[in-house]
Amino acid sequence: MRFLKGRRWVLGSILYVGLVVMMDLCMGNEEMMLSNNSSWWPTVTGMYIMGDSSVDCGDNTPFYPILHQNLSLHPCNGSDRTLLPQLLAKKMGLQYVKPFYSQNGSIEELLNGVNFGAAQATIMYPRSRSYQSLNQQLRQTFETIQLLQLQLGQETAKTLIESSLFYLSFGKDDLINYLVDDESATSPGYDGLNFTRILVDQMINVIENLYDANARKIVCMGILPLGCSPSVMSIRHNSTIGDKLGCENDVNLLVLEFNTRLEQKILDLNLKMRGAQFIFCDIYRAMMEFIFHPQAYGFEDAKNACCGLGKYGGMKGCLSPDMACHRASNHVWWDLYNPTEAVNILLANSAWSGDPLSSICRPITFKALGSSSY
Repeated sequence: MRFLKGRRWVLGSILYVGLVVMMDLCMGNEEMMLSNNSSWWPTVTGMYIMGDSSVDCGDNTPFYPILHQNLSLHPCNGSDRTLLPQLLAKKMGLQYVKPFYSQNGSIEELLNGVNFGAAQATIMYPRSRSYQSLNQQLRQTFETIQLLQLQLGQETAKTLIESSLFYLSFGKDDLINYLVDDESATSPGYDGLNFTRILVDQMINVIENLYDANARKIVCMGILPLGCSPSVMSIRHNSTIGDKLGCENDVNLLVLEFNTRLEQKILDLNLKMRGAQFIFCDIYRAMMEFIFHPQAYGFEDAKNACCGLGKYGGMKGCLSPDMACHRASNHVWWDLYNPTEAVNILLANSAWSGDPLSSICRPITFKALGSSSY
């Protein structure tokens, strides 16, 4: 695999040892079931999630409160069961996908999938305080695949990986860090367009590595409209380049550049990679619909965070759930940059079946992906 060339794997974590020991104890019945009963396999057997606060509430990052004490300690209203990938997993008939650091080593949990995501995770930004980058999450994914191969055998593990869904949601925090770092944003040859190209190239490299590891169903989520987020609007509220809602157009244009380039690359991979199904989900377009027509979708406030302090609730993040508004479902935004559960439910419904918003996931919906073979 491209990512692993020239690297030595270090599998010394406590989780790894626990997984090996537990799987040695549990493998008998499961291996027989997987090997001898082909009718057991649904079309999508598990979900392996990588991403940032769009997939994790902060529970999956060791020492998160210490690393991110000046940001939003509660980037979602409730558990990560309220986040988009978990809502979609439920629609596909999968069990709750447990975080990587809460695994107990059972083979059943690994077969259902693993959430490797970590709040504030980045693709590549060098000054990020994030504990788990995209590369670290990818290494954890490959370690898990290797464990499945060791315990199930190469062919059975190959079938499992081919029938599983790999969910990627990155880029938000890279752009946030880029936009607030004046030094990098003004460096010669390191303008916004070049930066988005670098980010997209890294994402495509990850998809290609996953394909080499037999992943055949991969979904990439686009970045939401950061220019309309409470944090960006509070920082740059005196700007003269905003639209009628106060959204910062230059920030949103950078997001659109990333999303458009990523989607085009994914479409190209669909033509090039045999037997694969790669999907791009346009979270930006969906969120803009909710922001510009909130009443049509049951929202009363499309500007202010439900949980935060300062102008638009975007100057300081959600330090305690007690700070939250009384009815989060009335708001589009939960905290500095993340949507509420009500928005996630609408996004999940649209990604699943195209209702209420059609074609946000292209070229097919999650429902179509779940009913097709690789």
